[in-house]
Amino acid sequence: MQKAKRDLPRKAQIHLREADKVEVTCIMDNYVDRLEPGGDAVCRFPFSKDGKMLPGPIAEHGFSALVKVYRDHETHSVLFDTGVSQTGVVRNIKALNINLEEVEAIILSHGHIDHSGGLLEVVKEMNRRAIPIVLHPDAFLKRWIIFPNGERAKLAPIEEDQLKEHGAQFVRITGPYVMEHGLVAVTSEVKRQIDFEIGFPFCYAEVNGQLHEDFLIRDDQGLIVNVKNKGLVIISGCGHAGIINTVLYSQEITGIRNILAIMGGFHLTGKTYEPTIDKTVEAIRKIQPKMLIPCHCTGWKAMHAFAKAFPESFVQNFVGTKYIF
Repeated sequence: MQKAKRDLPRKAQIHLREADKVEVTCIMDNYVDRLEPGGDAVCRFPFSKDGKMLPGPIAEHGFSALVKVYRDHETHSVLFDTGVSQTGVVRNIKALNINLEEVEAIILSHGHIDHSGGLLEVVKEMNRRAIPIVLHPDAFLKRWIIFPNGERAKLAPIEEDQLKEHGAQFVRITGPYVMEHGLVAVTSEVKRQIDFEIGFPFCYAEVNGQLHEDFLIRDDQGLIVNVKNKGLVIISGCGHAGIINTVLYSQEITGIRNILAIMGGFHLTGKTYEPTIDKTVEAIRKIQPKMLIPCHCTGWKAMHAFAKAFPESFVQNFVGTKYIF
């Protein structure tokens, strides 16, 4: 796989080929609803087949999506994140009849366990096939979450050696990166330019036995696809870098202004982030995405704020939903 490109003109740091079509299937999210209706571009998991209710996928506090891109006679698939539990994403992959043999790479939005917890089991399911895993070096940090009330928890780290034993090949990136086929890009470190997007001020990294502030979560990165004549589809994991920062940086590095869809975790849940919900709504109003699909850690209050502010573009995500752009 090629190295990150840094030598393109300032207007566009990377060249992202246009895709004729993109399909994004949500493999894992915090919510399941078997009765929610879909639409022209929103295909919900079927309720039944041949008169029998189908066993559906499960939800957990995590995120994972399959991104499938089409251009002319080309088709490419990547897996973005792997949920929090060891078995949840693998279970849902089987329930959704996803063929892992088609997956060419795994992209990790960042190293937190709710996005990497199922990584080892997914790689095992690939049956020792060499699989690139695209991530930022900080994804391997040993991390703690320490809340203001003193509650703390050590996060399970990514087991690099075990993953390598089962065929993982790590692609460490610190700058904008384009997959070999040119149809999927990864932001890597996101430029921070929005003052109200504050990172994750409860995260610490363990270095030589000492805890250090890790509030910026530098490994937080988004996935970008450019749909022909439509604009960018941008997917975040948690959006620790800030969902607005992620969108603005995606526009900057691709040189493309139009935004077709913003999807993923926006990390607006909890008292620390709720004061920024209205500011985020106003910033998204200026961006004008055609579809807005908040997931995972966006939070109940923010979800309702987006649904009220953007009735035409807001889509409530559920596990098993496929979006066709």
